[in-house]
Amino acid sequence: MATTRLCIVTDIHHGKDNFTKKGSSALTLLEEFSRFVEATRPDAVIDMGDRISDCDKQTDKQLEQDVAAIFSRMNVPRFHICGNHDRDYLSVDENAAILGQDLSSTTVDMGDWTLVIWRADAKIHRPGGFILPEADLLWLAGVVRNATRPLAIFSHVPVSGHSQAGNYYFQRNPDASTYPGAAERVRAILAGARVPVACFAGHVHWNTLTMVNGQPHFTLQSLTETFTTHPEPAGSYALLELSERIDWTVFGKDSMRVSLDAEETARRWIEPLPPFHEHPEIRLRHLQQAAE
Repeated sequence: MATTRLCIVTDIHHGKDNFTKKGSSALTLLEEFSRFVEATRPDAVIDMGDRISDCDKQTDKQLEQDVAAIFSRMNVPRFHICGNHDRDYLSVDENAAILGQDLSSTTVDMGDWTLVIWRADAKIHRPGGFILPEADLLWLAGVVRNATRPLAIFSHVPVSGHSQAGNYYFQRNPDASTYPGAAERVRAILAGARVPVACFAGHVHWNTLTMVNGQPHFTLQSLTETFTTHPEPAGSYALLELSERIDWTVFGKDSMRVSLDAEETARRWIEPLPPFHEHPEIRLRHLQQAAE
């Protein structure tokens, strides 16, 4: 099987320093990522969103243009995804115009894998938070249903449902870390896949691997986050190599390396037990013990 190599960056957060996000270092670190891309010569670059820290419409346009100028010098196919900070003051179309590409969800066959660039709505509604439109969920369902190749799925917002314990931003704000009420439906759709599946996201500003029903869900640390590497920014970006294996290497001060057998991700786990008091055997045993 041929190897597809992807360079990935997320949560660049160009702008002012804000809490633990060192936005003032963003362009310097993005230039470092650009040099990594040049040296690595990947098949594509994927940006999983939150290119800026939002301020106001005019400022955000300039910040996005600063980031886009560096990406434009990367002489490989690029796929951009909008994060919530890209959408606070700018529309998807405005982001698309700056980046010079359509920002609708799409699939791309590379090597023996299909890359799923799932550009689900990432705007934080106030009130409402993240709301996953049904159209975005149905689009993904169609991709999964019709898949004949392994799927590498990229989004800004993770859907793994992983614990936020210890996360600077989301331990006490878990609903802001995912699509509340919808992530479980996405996982149910993914469970129906008949091919290997691996999911990749940003947003939560740390490196994680969560196995759900045999399928790996990765999150990538932000380029400029400091809460795990204080006082310096993590400077994190990743190389993903897809073949008969899923090889994930995160560089920077917050590094990580994982290698998985892709075929194993197509094997579903045994369905979890119901609540113990609802399981017929356990309920009967408890009744018998109570009668003794």
